[in-house]
Amino acid sequence: MKPVTPDRFATGKIIREPVAPGNGYWAGAPEVFHAPEEGALYLTYRIRRPRGVAPDRGGEARIARSIDFERFEDVWSVTKDRFASASIERCALRKGPDGQWRYFVSFVDPADGRWCVSVLQAPTVPGLDPAKVRRVFSAGPLGLEGVKDPWIFEWHGVFHLFLSVAVRTPKTRLESHSTLDIFNTGECVSATGLAMSRDLDHWEWQGVVFAPSDGGWDAYCRRLNCMVPGGRVFCAFYDGSASERENYEERTGMAESGDLRTWRTLTPVGPCLTSPHATGSVRYLDTVRLGDEHHLFYEFARADGAHDLRRLKVEAGDLVADLRRTA
Repeated sequence: MKPVTPDRFATGKIIREPVAPGNGYWAGAPEVFHAPEEGALYLTYRIRRPRGVAPDRGGEARIARSIDFERFEDVWSVTKDRFASASIERCALRKGPDGQWRYFVSFVDPADGRWCVSVLQAPTVPGLDPAKVRRVFSAGPLGLEGVKDPWIFEWHGVFHLFLSVAVRTPKTRLESHSTLDIFNTGECVSATGLAMSRDLDHWEWQGVVFAPSDGGWDAYCRRLNCMVPGGRVFCAFYDGSASERENYEERTGMAESGDLRTWRTLTPVGPCLTSPHATGSVRYLDTVRLGDEHHLFYEFARADGAHDLRRLKVEAGDLVADLRRTA
């Protein structure tokens, strides 16, 4: 069986390209969901432009569907103006035990300039209606400065919702939110929070479960993106950065947990996945196992500084062990 090595990620198939070349243009922030009753794979992603280029920043989020796990057709989209927001970030799609589809969307709250997470719900994906958006998490009531980038993991009938959260520091000022992205100011740290639910509607906040430590390549950001169960422990892939200057160009590390609440990094010295181009960014990695293969989706920095959305298929061996050996 061919081992999974970091260099293989540069050979991943390009699923979506940015709308233009150059820094600040991305097609990425993927999240994937397998609907076995349909024999379909759903992929959420977003389109981004640089600040100052209309429609500016995270202007649109999309849902694509595939029945052959090779070609993805866009079946739904939403633009940030539907939420009166400055930007949309990573979103998550799930079909609940009640048969209803839920689309968890993160965007900048127009009321206070802080990232928040809301949900749309409908019997079908095309039926998702932005006019019926319902708030799930706002930053203030949680004692946070921002909450975004939902990713959902179901384990023994319990849904675990992992979120990127902005944790206040002595540098944090209320005026920071006038930038409409406190994660980019250096006046917070970017950590991972957890909420739990049995029905995808009623969530119990568990707090911050994975936060940066002083020094190192991930001293500013530790954002859990996805995980792979493995024996008695769970292994997660996370985005890391040393400071807010790498806020848009994170690279991928690994962490492990025995209970999904307490995490420790497996890559304290440096990331396990990087691009050979530009800033080296590989981020928002998500994975799903289909038969004898893992399908890995990720945002990848190109030579021109833009990011594209890629998919890599690997044999269903010990994905975690292979990457850990080369970290």
